[in-house]
Amino acid sequence: MKENDVLPSAFTIISLLSLLLTSPPPSAFSSATGADDHAESFAQCFIAHTAASSSQLIFPRNATSYDALLRSSVQNIRFLHSADAVTPILIVTPTHVSHAQAAVLCARRCGLGLRARSGGHDYEGMSYVSDPRVDPRFVLLDLFNLRAVTVDSDSRTAWVQAGATLGELYYAISSESSTAGFPAGICPTVGVGGHFSGGGIGTLSRKYGAAADAILDAEVVDADGRLLTRESMGEDFFWAIRGGGAASFGLVVSFKIKLVDVPPVVTAFNVIRTLKQNATRLLSQWQVIAPALDRNLYVRAIAQATNRTIQVVFNSLYLGTCSSLLAVLSTSFPELGVEAGDCHEMTWLESVLFFDNRGGEPAKNLLGRRPEFSSFFKAKSDFITHPISDVGWEEVWSLLTAAKDEPLTLVMEPLGGALSEVAESAIPFPHRKGNLYLIQYFMRWFETDVETTERHLRWMRMLYDFMARYASANPRAAYVNYRDIDLGRNGDGEHGSYAAARDWGRKYFKSNFERLTYVKTMVDPDDFFRNEQSIPPLDQLN
Repeated sequence: MKENDVLPSAFTIISLLSLLLTSPPPSAFSSATGADDHAESFAQCFIAHTAASSSQLIFPRNATSYDALLRSSVQNIRFLHSADAVTPILIVTPTHVSHAQAAVLCARRCGLGLRARSGGHDYEGMSYVSDPRVDPRFVLLDLFNLRAVTVDSDSRTAWVQAGATLGELYYAISSESSTAGFPAGICPTVGVGGHFSGGGIGTLSRKYGAAADAILDAEVVDADGRLLTRESMGEDFFWAIRGGGAASFGLVVSFKIKLVDVPPVVTAFNVIRTLKQNATRLLSQWQVIAPALDRNLYVRAIAQATNRTIQVVFNSLYLGTCSSLLAVLSTSFPELGVEAGDCHEMTWLESVLFFDNRGGEPAKNLLGRRPEFSSFFKAKSDFITHPISDVGWEEVWSLLTAAKDEPLTLVMEPLGGALSEVAESAIPFPHRKGNLYLIQYFMRWFETDVETTERHLRWMRMLYDFMARYASANPRAAYVNYRDIDLGRNGDGEHGSYAAARDWGRKYFKSNFERLTYVKTMVDPDDFFRNEQSIPPLDQLN
């Protein structure tokens, strides 16, 4: 446990455990017909059993503050404009772990769903809106106040609360040690809670593995409101929350992580090539070279149609100096043509800003939590196990350049290295040996009309269907941190059915899906922790 742990007092524990005895029975709330009645019942329960202030409860009737808080970290505002999406009847902003415990118990007691939000990057909005068929009424637990990071330089470990962003985590680590880092994602405003529990990959992953591989312990509130650690939750539960999407099993409030070594100087570069500059051939080579490179060298490729041509950016981080990087590339990928003038030496923390297209800004800017964009977007993903030929890429380019108004970006993350040395079943994140790279199809737009949105969504689905010929198969795998609500709609059943759950579950988790359903049945048989793509209990799959 952390030195300054936030375990509830004995009085609070007794109060929480007495909720089922002291709160009115569910029937007392069943006659309520409006969301306000349910929200008031929850609020009374919550305040009665915590020392929380009423200011931590934000109601829709307080329209200005409610709307501001709801939108505060939302990256994809598409769902806030959807007539089919249900927004929370109440937003809770806990400042203490016991508040999260009380929120779980009060939501259950009042017959409400509960969703937690850490960073707001949820691709399908499942942390802040709901399909009414899944959760017609729910409470949003916004964890932004639970974002403490405690670094132990001697043991090279840290406790980080789930509401922290990656930028806050990286800044805290570097403040304690200039030679310590952590192998997680690139975007600084991503929340730790969702990112870690879905796997988490980034510039250090080929060297050190996924973020979830480096989780040593966790504090989780279960469906009974108990605060559990690895020892008390057991290894099956602990296994599930490291890559299986913790929102299906409980409410993670903090992780203990193992830090990794980074050198005092790292080197980054962006090299841009167009079709006339041999981009197709370079990308074909990159597919095989990047997963097998020196583990200190990470090179991703980002492709986009620009001015009726294709531009590919080779975006790289090397754990060392420019001269060492050039020596590595001269033997492993000389065709890329990287020169000393392309190199930018910096600290590892500065490289986080570089990859966020903010190179040169002060490091403290990583502490900002405001969304970079307030826009609509849609994303899909594939894992590639066999190289796409030059001819195949030319077919892809023809599709992209023929589009008139489809601002699509292909982001390709190299795998291999340490990621391939971990067994598929070690944690739920299964995308290991045999995968060359992960490709994300990402489209962002700012028009809010329904026609534009539907056109973009249709085009994205068409592209995804087209790319099936190049993607992994049996199953066609996908990355759970790039949630895609379309998965399962064309599977064994209709979207929302448990036949569909098998379809998307095996895409995200492969053969680990079955074990995840067993864990779900064991720790949350009543399916309290649920969303549109949460792991179902076994009895709902039969």
